[in-house]
Amino acid sequence: MTPQEISGQYELNTGKVIIETFKEINPDYMPAVLVNSHGPFTWGKNAHEAVHNAVVLEEIAMMAYYTESLGNTSQMQSELLDKHFLRKHGENAYYGQK
Repeated sequence: MTPQEISGQYELNTGKVIIETFKEINPDYMPAVLVNSHGPFTWGKNAHEAVHNAVVLEEIAMMAYYTESLGNTSQMQSELLDKHFLRKHGENAYYGQK
């Protein structure tokens, strides 16, 4: 966030940054966001689901930390990442849920 965004309406501007981030992302598929220099935000259908998503996010962060500490890691191919996601979500989902 810019210094003006921080010194102005900080909470409102934080929300705007989150909205900008999800401009082309379905928030149902990604129920959390990390805001730079801030704690995580999570959400769900109710408070219980939002807390569950926070716990899941913490576990994912821990796994990522340990993975990165191994060194010599690389990102998953975009084709494989898309395959794993799209076979479960979207119009042509065929694996488990829609």
